[in-house]
Amino acid sequence: MDKLKVMPIFGTRPEAIKMAPVVRALKNNQNINTVVTVTAQHREMLDQVLDLFNIKPDYDLDIMKDNQTLSEITSRVLKKLEAVFIKERPDLILVHGDTSTTFVASLAAYYQQIRIGHVEAGLRTGDKYSPYPEEMNRHLTGVLSDLHFAPTETARKNLLKENISADKITVTGNTVIDALLDTVKDNYQFENQLLSGLDFDNKKIILLTAHRRENLGKPLEEIFKAVRDLVLGDDNIEVVYPVHLNPKVKDVAEKLLEDIDRVHLIEPVDYEPFANLMNKSYMIMTDSGGIQEEAPSLGKPVLVLRDKTERPEAVDAGTVMKVGTDYRVIYDVARDLISNKDLYNEMAAKNNPYGDGKAAGRIVEFIKEKLT
Repeated sequence: MDKLKVMPIFGTRPEAIKMAPVVRALKNNQNINTVVTVTAQHREMLDQVLDLFNIKPDYDLDIMKDNQTLSEITSRVLKKLEAVFIKERPDLILVHGDTSTTFVASLAAYYQQIRIGHVEAGLRTGDKYSPYPEEMNRHLTGVLSDLHFAPTETARKNLLKENISADKITVTGNTVIDALLDTVKDNYQFENQLLSGLDFDNKKIILLTAHRRENLGKPLEEIFKAVRDLVLGDDNIEVVYPVHLNPKVKDVAEKLLEDIDRVHLIEPVDYEPFANLMNKSYMIMTDSGGIQEEAPSLGKPVLVLRDKTERPEAVDAGTVMKVGTDYRVIYDVARDLISNKDLYNEMAAKNNPYGDGKAAGRIVEFIKEKLT
């Protein structure tokens, strides 16, 4: 019997992190021929993860350009993938989540009548502009997909509401937990001099990430002002903020936070040190999606700096609190979490709703069940 040809496709650092365990599980199966394709929608940040997980792409479309627009990403991925699909004719492509690479790869596969598997399927906010463009990217990918790997039961129910057939959906857990548990080490030593010098045992180190499009402008200013006042009001708090490269983020961060003692603005951090920084931090404030899934596995409370989240399971489980972007709410909730040890311990002890680190294996088994 001919081997099943499966083509994982991804283009950004978050996708690469979450697809790395899937690539490994596929390659470990002797009945599957795995053809890894990257678009390099992000270049340097993607390459860091490829090196960390020892992934060598079979195809690298290398599409990234400076100041690229969504339209430019779409047109380049669509055209370059067409040639790859015509040559390889995979039995199934695998895409992840909600990036432009994810949606456009699915569209290109549909044009070639190639089956599509969607990892991390079924996340929804119900607002097509929040997050933008991710909400529509994942929704449209779901419309095109043949197999749906939902990370949670809530995601599965979202797909059923959209009339996706139940036999095309399986709940796997989130592959980011697979990647995280492989990466975090209790004895990890930072190469970064600033991080290696932080007193994680005696200081309350807050890890901050903030970069989403919908938070640019006034929301970002509100976030940074709340962080500034938290630090100024408590000598025991320090903040580490890996600043996003977007000038609309960097300029505001430098204006409001650069001169504040105990706020450390650092360059973006590779995944391995970042995962271990999460593990060592006291708590996390973020507008990221993936961190809402990762941090609870490490027992770290999370304040979500967004008005809407496509990950309500974490809110329901009590591992994260959604605080939005209003200065007063952010400051008050963070201050309460820092000063109220019982509240902190209650959040830290909650079970992570996103899985047990075995999602990639379940994905491969479902592919075999449906396609062989």
